[in-house]
Amino acid sequence: MKYLQTMNRKKLVVGLIYLGLLWFLLVMLVIPNINTVLFVFWQDGQFTLRAFERVLNSTRAMNALRNSFVLAPALSITVGFIGVSLVLITEYFAVKGSKILRLGYMTTLVYGGIILVSGYRFLYGRGGYLTNIFAAINPYFNVNWFEGFWAVLFVMTFATTGNHIIFLRNAMSAVDYQTVEAAKNMGAKQFTILRRIVLPVLIPPLLAVTIFTFMTALTATSAPLLVGGLNFQTINPMILQFSRMAGSRDLAALMAVFLGVATLILVALLSRLEKRGHYLSASKVKTSIVKQKIHNPVVNVLVHVYAYFMFVVYVAPVVLIILFSFTNSATIGRGQLSFSAFTFENYVNVFSRVSSYRPILVSVGFSLAASIAVAVVVIVVCRMITKHKNRLSTVIEYGFMIPWLLPAVLVALGLITTFNQPRWFMMNRVLTGTMIIMVIGYMIIRIPFTLRITRAAFFALDDALEDAARNLGAKSLYTFFRVILPIILPSVLAIFALNFSQLMQDFDMSVFLYHPLNMPLAVQIQTLTEEAAADNTAITFVYAVLMMVVSTVVLYLVYGRGSKVRE
Repeated sequence: MKYLQTMNRKKLVVGLIYLGLLWFLLVMLVIPNINTVLFVFWQDGQFTLRAFERVLNSTRAMNALRNSFVLAPALSITVGFIGVSLVLITEYFAVKGSKILRLGYMTTLVYGGIILVSGYRFLYGRGGYLTNIFAAINPYFNVNWFEGFWAVLFVMTFATTGNHIIFLRNAMSAVDYQTVEAAKNMGAKQFTILRRIVLPVLIPPLLAVTIFTFMTALTATSAPLLVGGLNFQTINPMILQFSRMAGSRDLAALMAVFLGVATLILVALLSRLEKRGHYLSASKVKTSIVKQKIHNPVVNVLVHVYAYFMFVVYVAPVVLIILFSFTNSATIGRGQLSFSAFTFENYVNVFSRVSSYRPILVSVGFSLAASIAVAVVVIVVCRMITKHKNRLSTVIEYGFMIPWLLPAVLVALGLITTFNQPRWFMMNRVLTGTMIIMVIGYMIIRIPFTLRITRAAFFALDDALEDAARNLGAKSLYTFFRVILPIILPSVLAIFALNFSQLMQDFDMSVFLYHPLNMPLAVQIQTLTEEAAADNTAITFVYAVLMMVVSTVVLYLVYGRGSKVRE
């Protein structure tokens, strides 16, 4: 009798957990996206294509669509060329100072998004440090040169090569040095070996990273917003503008849906490549690659010049951001650098004024709450899908991967259009404009990555441990907290750190969901960057340095200490 009561209690608990997960899946991930589609095609109680007509008749909207599909292939080409060249410089060719070069090329992993764009804008934009130097040399120099398509392409090219550094560097370990040596003994030239032996190994992961780059270009927000100017705006900034006007929100929703469809097509293409076995996760070769010396002296010099030139391009914004964060506002306003203007005043101003440090606290609060919440939810999901393998757990597993298929802007608009009025499944509460909706948005965009890595940690567990605990009389809950959780905790903490770092820098979701009284750090940086005042620029530099410190610490804790977590 007692056994039956225990079993019924377990079934009740499992049923309640399933019910809670299904509620979260439907309310947060399914209904908002369906509601966005209905918002576009169902108005005033009837089906309509009016939003399509308005988009087709809107010059701004059509230009934004065209610009996005011009930027995407162009960025894929530039990032592909530079990304592959940097990996070859640091991992294949014997280039002097390759370790230092690699650190410079990886600076975009420490700072990115709105911080990176604002740094490049200060360096090359109107009144920027290098622009002032160019103008001093040539009085007729166009100070507005860093604006439009080429500026956006330049910034995003150097902002998105981090994936190449990570994935192609790992793929390089799959190159068999014995094959390279055999080709050399047969008289093959270096370029032939590179083209016929080395590059084919890099092509599979390169195709996958290229698709990600294409998706990044389609969903770009910060770069077009800050350096695109009036003549080059892409889909996301246009969606942002339309969403802020009550009469144009259906246009914003339609463009977001269009962006979602494009993303789904690209994800389907990526999945097809993956099923064809294009991913190389580990080296199974007998001999590791040995760096190759460049025999042609002219080519050797050109490669070294190119390598160090790229190093300067990557490192210059970081160095100048740090230096100018310790420079007084007057010197910053003149776009000059002087060690006589060294001061700690900028940091004192940020940490002594509530209006300056409040965005930091807001971002920390939102990011911390969302990172904890998503960790708890995903742990529960992973426990259910590994412990109870049935159709319902399969539905939940695939359902929680929905955000991976959708751009952040579509998720944000879905939350806005769904929770801008009372809903019975949310206890008749309006969430739009509240702190809760920001945490929900942050959770949603980090769920797929967290689920993918946490699930791998669960599947790596030895079932014998749980069986032994059960045989000793331990209850399921006790076994989970005392046996299972301590084993997966290092992976969970690493994922938590990565989520926290990424959310601290998030702009795409924040700019749609934030409340003016609780402005997150990324949105505050964008606001200060648009207001070209010396004091604002100084504060932006301090924010950037703080974010770089946070990201560096997180990367060290996750990657530098031997963790196997990889995004």
